[in-house]
Amino acid sequence: MKYFFYTLSIFLVTFIAFGFLYYNGILAKASDNFSARMAGDLQLASVASIKLPVPPEERVSTLLFVGDMMLSRGVGNKMAKYNDYVYPFRQTADFLRSADLTIGNLEGPISDRGEDTKKLYSFRDDPRAMEGLKLAGFDILDVNNNHIMDWGEEALKDTLTRITDNGINYVGAGFNYDEANAPVIKNINGTKIAFLAFNDLSLEYSQSIGSRPGLSDFDLSKITDHIKNIKETKQADIVVVMLHWGQEYQTESNRRQKDIAHRLVDSGADLVIGHHPHVVQETEQYGGGQIVYSLGNFVFDQHDASTTEGLVVRVTIKDGKIRPIEPIAIKISPDFQPFIPSL
Repeated sequence: MKYFFYTLSIFLVTFIAFGFLYYNGILAKASDNFSARMAGDLQLASVASIKLPVPPEERVSTLLFVGDMMLSRGVGNKMAKYNDYVYPFRQTADFLRSADLTIGNLEGPISDRGEDTKKLYSFRDDPRAMEGLKLAGFDILDVNNNHIMDWGEEALKDTLTRITDNGINYVGAGFNYDEANAPVIKNINGTKIAFLAFNDLSLEYSQSIGSRPGLSDFDLSKITDHIKNIKETKQADIVVVMLHWGQEYQTESNRRQKDIAHRLVDSGADLVIGHHPHVVQETEQYGGGQIVYSLGNFVFDQHDASTTEGLVVRVTIKDGKIRPIEPIAIKISPDFQPFIPSL
């Protein structure tokens, strides 16, 4: 009997021990599975919580181009009469400042220096007229035209200095040949834009030579090579060429303008902007470029109906490319203030 109880005890102890080990093995396995599941869930949770980089918003930039701005003669008389040297831009300043870059053609020196060259029409703006250009937010002034040297080299140099001192860039002229022909390059929202300016009016006496101040060199072969170089060396993504050209008061471009514009686009120019005729001429999509043959007047004291209407061209740049341009009609009041009828 004693032996029986002894054998039973050994059996029970062995059974309990085996059961204990078996049970704990299952628990361990279950625990491992649970831990694995938890680790997986945590991994999934951590992956889900990672914020993938949001694609950058499409960068959109705007440029505004205006035509001829002459701030002397009748316009100057109005400013002097009202003692208001921002007067010409009172109705358009807010609109012009709304762009990332605002560019216009300054038709005459802003200076109190120099000597009158006695041309039939000789312009020189009161230095206080710079106040209006600043108020309107101009970033670049094209100074390559047939009136910028009406008062000689001294007035030109003074004008360039005053423009720079007011935080504005000038293009198309300089204190020497290299500067006169150099582009102004602006980086707007990651897009580099090069601006060049030339004059096709046979003004050899005004051209810069060596260290002499003056205008850029209108040599079409050099210009096209210059544009190609800017693109090939990646100095800029977009090239804009501004031209003083054409025939005054003609509402359509001539063959020479077209030939020049097409060669510029063929060499890599993305946008060609023209002025000088004082009236609006047509726009054209050619190849990979867009051409505005004449913007007409923006601030001027002429009274003929066609000379009191002009264009502001709004250029939208998206993803580093120029979108179709938007011509905006402007009118000039009898008191020589431009305004935008559609606004």
